[in-house]
Amino acid sequence: MRDLSAGPRVLLKRLRELMAEPLEPQERLDRIVRQIASNMVAEVCSVYVLRSDSVLELYATEGLNKDAVHLAQLKMGQGLVGTIAASAQSLNLSDAQAHPAFRYLPETGEEIYHSFLGVPILRAGRSLGVLVVQNKAQRNYREDELEALETTAMVLAEMIATGELKKITRPGLELDLTRPVEIEGDSYSEGIGLGYVVLHEPRVVVTNLLNEDSETEIRRLAEAIGSLRLSIDDMLSRREVSMEGEHREVLETYRMFAHDQGWVRRMEEAIHNGLTAEAAVEKVQSDTKARMMRLTDPYLRERMHDFDDLANRLLRQLTGFSPRSAVNGFPNDAIVFARAMGAAELLDYPRENLRGLVLEEGAVTSHVVIVARAMGIAVVGQAAGAVALAENGDPVIIDGDDGKVYVRPVSEMQKAYEEKVRLRARRQEQFRALRDVEPLTKDGKRITLQMNAGLLVDLPQLADSGADGIGLFRTELQFMIASTMPKGEEQESFYRSVLRQANGKPVTFRTLDIGGDKVVSYFRAQEEENPALGWRAIRLSLDRPGLLRTQLRALLKACSGAELKIMLPMVTEVSEIRAVRELMQREVQHLSKFSHQLPKKLQFGAMLEVPALLWQMDELMAEVDFVSVGSNDLFQFSMAVDRGNARVSDRFDNLGRPFLRILRDIVRAADRNKTSLTLCGEMAGKPLSALALLGIGFRSISMSPTAIGPVKAMLLGTDVTHLSAELNAVLDDDTPGVSVRDWLVRYAETNDISV
Repeated sequence: MRDLSAGPRVLLKRLRELMAEPLEPQERLDRIVRQIASNMVAEVCSVYVLRSDSVLELYATEGLNKDAVHLAQLKMGQGLVGTIAASAQSLNLSDAQAHPAFRYLPETGEEIYHSFLGVPILRAGRSLGVLVVQNKAQRNYREDELEALETTAMVLAEMIATGELKKITRPGLELDLTRPVEIEGDSYSEGIGLGYVVLHEPRVVVTNLLNEDSETEIRRLAEAIGSLRLSIDDMLSRREVSMEGEHREVLETYRMFAHDQGWVRRMEEAIHNGLTAEAAVEKVQSDTKARMMRLTDPYLRERMHDFDDLANRLLRQLTGFSPRSAVNGFPNDAIVFARAMGAAELLDYPRENLRGLVLEEGAVTSHVVIVARAMGIAVVGQAAGAVALAENGDPVIIDGDDGKVYVRPVSEMQKAYEEKVRLRARRQEQFRALRDVEPLTKDGKRITLQMNAGLLVDLPQLADSGADGIGLFRTELQFMIASTMPKGEEQESFYRSVLRQANGKPVTFRTLDIGGDKVVSYFRAQEEENPALGWRAIRLSLDRPGLLRTQLRALLKACSGAELKIMLPMVTEVSEIRAVRELMQREVQHLSKFSHQLPKKLQFGAMLEVPALLWQMDELMAEVDFVSVGSNDLFQFSMAVDRGNARVSDRFDNLGRPFLRILRDIVRAADRNKTSLTLCGEMAGKPLSALALLGIGFRSISMSPTAIGPVKAMLLGTDVTHLSAELNAVLDDDTPGVSVRDWLVRYAETNDISV
């Protein structure tokens, strides 16, 4: 590689000295532009900073009229400076005034200058301002001069990002980094959260920008890239990565980027210009991101995420940065921002401080959302660009009711939402007042309202909500948050604590439901094309009988002298239930042999989630003591929609005729066989869909504890006998265009039912 002139390195060295000196912000900026002009033999050097009102204000200049500082301004996209900021691309012109975007600002006195070189001041791909040099003579600036100016712009980006320029910002005005941002997404979990941004994968903040020895930095970069390439090759060679499919495609893309010589060359050039290896990675990442953010092709935009992730991996290798270390300063009111995340990752955060979750991806029925809803926090999904627009510690409002996120909200918005939170609190007080009211419909039908749980911290809500019991205890959450497989004794102790805190109320334990999107770090499953339809739940447990027997033994011992209610997830054939019964019988015999006290009563149930069971209904009901409908998976499999895919997860309505008819058939089969029946999916937690469930005959439903109050308020005002007659007639009516959901809304309004 050719050796660039020492000019950029000399300039950066001088800038480093200027940044270290105890100077006022304006004086520091003035001396920076003077130094740049001198080093580049330019007659003009100017810095424009982007304000929150999308105006670029002249903050410092050498060569133009000094009186124009803080007065001269251009809108985003206006003039050459505005064009650079809007496009995040440099302009190198020998005759600036001949450019169609040129705009003359008489107060600056720039009309005598012809040649123009302007570069965007970028951070994480966002334009924060523009750095410009100009000369009277017509000339094109050299490539190394452009590179030097872009490198220098990084120093200014950090100066803006640290908030140093606030002191010289005119009263009433704010810089773009503090601009209020409204992000529209989808409502995944109701509620309102006021707090501060916590980035799930915090950006690596590069503080050491300028190098002492270019060759040392080149070696550091080469070693880090070598390690990165080896790690990607290692991931691709692992047996659990399938030979084709989306996961492999992403890794292949990573490998392509990691071996791209153009990427490496640009980073090496930045190092030769005086940057450290990590600063060079950040510069090239920011430049590439700024260009790719403006692409409209969704495939190429997705590749931008891949490139961004790869660059962050390289930065972490160079800096030794650990994402988990960023959680140390966890705020009291935290709202987590993530592109995507798993349920176990959410449970890693201090629950008592968590107020909301913002996801760029995911779907309303994905497990991380189900867990977040169980935790009672607001969730907004499909919030495009949220991670890039927020910084750690930014004030934020999440509105899970309307699917909106307000980053750095204005004070009026903050006050309005504080009032809204107070109103919600009063409404929750009204629901809490119903806690001890028996859930009887207007026509005297007793409805069993149970809650879903999965952790010990969920248990206090059993008494607070007034639930009749726990209709679904997700035992897999204990496994998902553990770093190693919980031993039998640990499981037994855990289940015993659950029963103790339930204080005599019934608890239905679901056996281990891992696999699919429920990843357990210490249990390596093979990568699958279709994990939702793959090796998970009861299938995995029967193939690993030691795992299941350990859990069954722990449950039997924990429930000694009490009642044990146990149900199996994702049953496809009744023979699977019989196979588990045999394993259970062996454990009963084993414990009896060693004189362990057994449960005084054992109830054995199954979850109805796989449509194949719809054609084994009577056989199923005869085999079990109770059936629990898992409406999330049953809907997913019945309608052939991936619940983790936002493009199709909302395509069909769970209150549409096809699905409600399926649920009604299940109710009729349970009645026919006199088998206890409940429903524990997300449908139960919405007053409108719970109304439909009551109408088709469900008398026991289980939901998140926060939903019990609203659902109880609904049923207290409902005449179920009248509702059933009307709703069944609607379900039997095949008239096209008649929406069951719309009918339910009208029915509730007409009969003054709170939904």
